Amino acid sequence: MRNRDNIIVGLDIGTTKICAMAAEVDGGRPLKVVGFGQSTSDGIRKGVVIDIEKTVRSIQQALRECELMCGVQIKEVLAGIAGHHIQGINRDGMVTVQNNRTVTDDDIRRVIEAAQAINIPNDREILHILPQDFIVDEQDGVQNPRGMMGIRLEVDVHIVTCSATSAQNIIKCCNLAGLEVSNIVLEPLASAQAVLSEDEKELGVVLVDIGGGTGDIAIYSNGSIVHTSVLALGGNHLTQDIAIGLSTPISEAETLKHEHGVASTNLVDADEMIEVPSVGGRRTRTLEKRLLASIIESRLREIYELIGTEIDRSNYRHVIASGVVITGGSSIMPGADELASEILKFPTRVGFPEDVAGLTETVYSPMYATGVGLLRYGLSNGEESYVPQFAVDASMFNRVSRRMREWVQDIF
Repeated sequence: MRNRDNIIVGLDIGTTKICAMAAEVDGGRPLKVVGFGQSTSDGIRKGVVIDIEKTVRSIQQALRECELMCGVQIKEVLAGIAGHHIQGINRDGMVTVQNNRTVTDDDIRRVIEAAQAINIPNDREILHILPQDFIVDEQDGVQNPRGMMGIRLEVDVHIVTCSATSAQNIIKCCNLAGLEVSNIVLEPLASAQAVLSEDEKELGVVLVDIGGGTGDIAIYSNGSIVHTSVLALGGNHLTQDIAIGLSTPISEAETLKHEHGVASTNLVDADEMIEVPSVGGRRTRTLEKRLLASIIESRLREIYELIGTEIDRSNYRHVIASGVVITGGSSIMPGADELASEILKFPTRVGFPEDVAGLTETVYSPMYATGVGLLRYGLSNGEESYVPQFAVDASMFNRVSRRMREWVQDIF
């Protein structure tokens, strides 16, 4: 069942927050956001559902707020997915062109099917099939082969796979919250839609989305995605380090991170002090702010060094001409981009959702890049995939979503 009044809704199911965001489907730019709701994410750890009931309640709370704001009952969403279970691989395929040597949609479908013909373990499913480059009779660099004359059609694709059970649990939570899932979208792919320019994608860029539980990486070159990966480290690890290092409750550590956190001790004066609550009812202490900064800097350095290792492992460092774009909640921290530039050896900027109208003041933050990106993905019908309808039919979410709906109907 589709939402009324031409409304599309993205649901960012993150480790620290669940965000529902609604936009009008009018085909125009900028993207007009008309609804927003957010709740604390109690049932998610490192991007994976660990408590169905808590996750359902969090989804329902975010939806209620979004529905009140946009005045529309929400029935269908695009859901984001992340987690360390995400894997990406590059494959190629080749077919002979039929129908008078003119490339048709059927030829494109067949060549993508040939590229995705890989052995996948039973516990994994294909999430996205993202064509990078078509080749027609050895003519490479073709973005749209439809209608071209040729005998042989080849394609290079990036295939994203995920844990089947992780995706099933996301769909199950949405169904129990009264929602249908129109699509499941890899979160860094969505974030890229919100914060990267076409020039950056063409020249080569690394997107790093530092969420609460994971660090999502996507590398683009020649306008297409060529590498994806997820690190099991994020902003929550900063909070835990602060809590342990300063002997303060987790909730107070989160507040200290947001109010006083900086990514480098160089940004702190030697005489700056902060009030740090103690655990167990002990008295509040006054400590040097530099101590807080050193804890944050140590963990951020580790995260960026792991990202650098992943870039090297991808073998795409040489194509990154535009540098690095960091987004997500932890990217807002003062000095986060400078530290990333120092460690990764690339120019770095913080990615904010661009070209947004409506609730601009609410959503104009790296924290909401994924939510805005989900809306863009839905409005473009998944244009990152060359053949959206085929990519949808080939993905796992339709099959899983149908099974989940049947399961819920059987119970209720």
